[in-house]
Amino acid sequence: MPGTRIAALGHHQPSRVLTNDDLAGMVDTSDEWIRRRTGIVTRRIADEESVTDLAAAAAAKALAAAGLQPADIGLVTVATCSAIDRCPSTAAQVAAVLGIPSAVAYDLNNGCAGFCTALATADHAVRAGAARHALVIGAEKMSDVTDWTDRSTCVLLGDGAGAAVVSAADSAHIGPVVWGSDPTRSQAVRLMGDWHPHFEQDGQTVFRWVTTELAPLAREACERAGIGLADLAGVVTHQANLRIIESVVQQLDLPEHVVVARDVIDSGNTSAASVPLALSKLVERRDLPPGGPVLLLSFGGGLSFAGQVVDCP
Repeated sequence: MPGTRIAALGHHQPSRVLTNDDLAGMVDTSDEWIRRRTGIVTRRIADEESVTDLAAAAAAKALAAAGLQPADIGLVTVATCSAIDRCPSTAAQVAAVLGIPSAVAYDLNNGCAGFCTALATADHAVRAGAARHALVIGAEKMSDVTDWTDRSTCVLLGDGAGAAVVSAADSAHIGPVVWGSDPTRSQAVRLMGDWHPHFEQDGQTVFRWVTTELAPLAREACERAGIGLADLAGVVTHQANLRIIESVVQQLDLPEHVVVARDVIDSGNTSAASVPLALSKLVERRDLPPGGPVLLLSFGGGLSFAGQVVDCP
């Protein structure tokens, strides 16, 4: 096919809300400290739901919004770094839950850059004719890999999922991907170990890299899509930290009409789920015009990055 499009989106978050004051009763921190350092006010925590449960709930909403049946889906991919099960994959389990009969199903682990990476691979697969419709999901249960005694990281993380249906189209509505990694900083974000791994990061290293490198990547993604920054309807970056988002937005000098996702305030850092979760919420609230170009940008462990311009469904 000559192109692809995001036909529909869906998202799901657990019902339990963990506030900054709640965290202040668990570790040496405060609401003021967390807001000043991260911009986060609340995050959602899954008690009984698994990564598969979160992913399937978001995917079901996207599938319904697209007006498709499970048998229409030819590819299911889940971007996650927190899934406990290695085999069967989370994607295979989601396919089983939704009754998708014969799709290729696989997980993709590229840390917080996972969804944009998975979106690009699905775009390529549909263009190549490997499937006509694909489900691309970012889902994380970061609470499972959080060290609740480490105040530098436990205040950041939350659980949730976002999903997109990618369909064949007569023209390109998902722009060329800008992706790669910086191996010299491959240990800056870590989730390592056989049993009970915990999320760790060198926060200053990540902050310096992102606030130096992300703006040029944003410009490159727009150039490859053939549009200027002023033509954007919205920008959705990985929701890692509000200070990072504001720094990148300032560097890009975006016009006032460009909608910037700041879901990190309410959801915290949901890793690979953060971009589709934030994008789906903006679309649900009708904060973005249908067909408007939206820049997606993600970065994470590896130190990996991926981004593209997509037309809003």
